[in-house]
Amino acid sequence: MGFNLSNIKQVFLTIVLLITSINTASANQKILVWGDSLSAAYGIPVEKGWVNLMREKLSKTSVKVDINNGSVSGETTQGGLTRLPRALKRVKPDYVILELGANDGLRGIPPNVTKNNLNEMIKLAQKANAKVILLGMKIPPNYGVAYSQKFEQVFKDLAKQYDLPFIPFFLEKVIIDLSLLQEDELHPTAKAQPIILKSVLPVVIKLLKN
Repeated sequence: MGFNLSNIKQVFLTIVLLITSINTASANQKILVWGDSLSAAYGIPVEKGWVNLMREKLSKTSVKVDINNGSVSGETTQGGLTRLPRALKRVKPDYVILELGANDGLRGIPPNVTKNNLNEMIKLAQKANAKVILLGMKIPPNYGVAYSQKFEQVFKDLAKQYDLPFIPFFLEKVIIDLSLLQEDELHPTAKAQPIILKSVLPVVIKLLKN
């Protein structure tokens, strides 16, 4: 029995769809880490930072993922917001790990400004079809109780508003031990990076496998 033109077109279309589905299934998921010095491995070798350690850990699992670290030391939420559209267009991430706000707090920037900037970044990421993981932050108590509480609430409110995977304070197990901090008592040492990763990685893996 021979094929007519309609049969040939149907077979060709089936092959194209099959190839497309295979390529889609094998394509790596993409993560964009969008943070400040805490994610940019400030003061330590880049390969020892928690982002690179996460890359190494995930490479040994069945999860196929490419990680792009767009973190910049000293970055504020305003700076992150300004840079994000270009990064989203370039990387086309499936996930964005949003770790910004610490420098806002240290500079005493009004919490509502920080919230607005983070809010805009979340919306930009979601508009680009990326799922957002939000990393919360706390600041030293010398900035005053009222300011600290408002600052911390920013992250909680946004996580609830957008129903985001959320880590309230990803430095929680590090900040209490001065031996895990550099001389400035703000930035984690290389020794602290695996501890930080333990706070972040389970959330990332759960999202990647869903």
